[in-house]
Amino acid sequence: MTSSESIFRKRIRKFTRLKRGYWSFLLIFGAYFISFFLPLIANSKALVVKYDGHYFFPISGAYHAATEFGVNAIGEADYREIDRAFETEGRGNWVLMPLIPYGPNEPLLDATGSPPNPPSRAHPMGTDDRGRDVLVRLAYGFNISMTFALLVTVIGEGFGIAIGALLGYFGGKLDILGQRGIEIWSSLPFLYTIIIISSVIVPVYLPGQYQLFQPSFWLLVVVLAVFDWMGITYYVRGEFYREKVKDYVAAAMASGVSDTGIVFKHILPNALTPVVSFAPFVIVGNIGSLVALDFLGFGLPAPTPSWGELIGQGMSNLTKWWLVVFPNGVFFLTLLLVVFIGEAVREAFDPREYSRLR
Repeated sequence: MTSSESIFRKRIRKFTRLKRGYWSFLLIFGAYFISFFLPLIANSKALVVKYDGHYFFPISGAYHAATEFGVNAIGEADYREIDRAFETEGRGNWVLMPLIPYGPNEPLLDATGSPPNPPSRAHPMGTDDRGRDVLVRLAYGFNISMTFALLVTVIGEGFGIAIGALLGYFGGKLDILGQRGIEIWSSLPFLYTIIIISSVIVPVYLPGQYQLFQPSFWLLVVVLAVFDWMGITYYVRGEFYREKVKDYVAAAMASGVSDTGIVFKHILPNALTPVVSFAPFVIVGNIGSLVALDFLGFGLPAPTPSWGELIGQGMSNLTKWWLVVFPNGVFFLTLLLVVFIGEAVREAFDPREYSRLR
């Protein structure tokens, strides 16, 4: 370690020494990265099909079973059936399926019987009440939950940082009015707001029935971000009040640096410690919010793979242990790992660690 090593590098090095948080970060990051390649790992579409000397790539598009592969079927090809047919023919045709040959929204009623079905060799975590593979839906749900939580965190925390910076830097009447506005906005009940949005927006009309409107992914991101920004505002505001009276800010003002330059180039980099420290815990809260909304039926529209929807199935089928154990277990394990990351980040970014007054 050299004397010129930056505080940020010291904090990163400290984080890597906190093994529980560091390994949790590697596990979560690795799983999240792999989840973007799930269509290549878990899908009902074949990766490659060789038929009569020609190669097809169904993963990139749909093929008609009868037209392309000479199979007596209507609609898009069932590649598992085609694979079995090719093996029987023995003409050199073959199908390369993903490691898990089932889609997240594919009902396997013919293959599994009356759902939900217990774990088996073909379905290690069983099937849900619609015959869909639980393992596949949990994997796709992980990607959706993490992406949702990260987007809400970035948007909400970014807005909160901007508001907190303005209130803390300019202070005075702006700070007083801004604080009162935040208090009023924070008093709005989040869950009731979601229910009102789901009820007020014009429902989708289907022949013979009305279907309750369900928010889309991006609408839910925006709605949660609107309620997610207030907490970090107080911390950033306090950091700006503490930093703006220091000598380096006075020197920047004397040098003619604009307010924008002082805020973004000088004070903000020194005020981000609470933002970084609280970010993992905010992600935990956002994952929990999405799961809760899906569980209550006000979350993502069906048939989106959802942890909350699977947990709801477990509540309705308490005797089907796999619908209780696996969704709740994956949900608990994910939150636990993110909390471990948060604890390590909070310890590594503790401002007292590198204080000159120690």
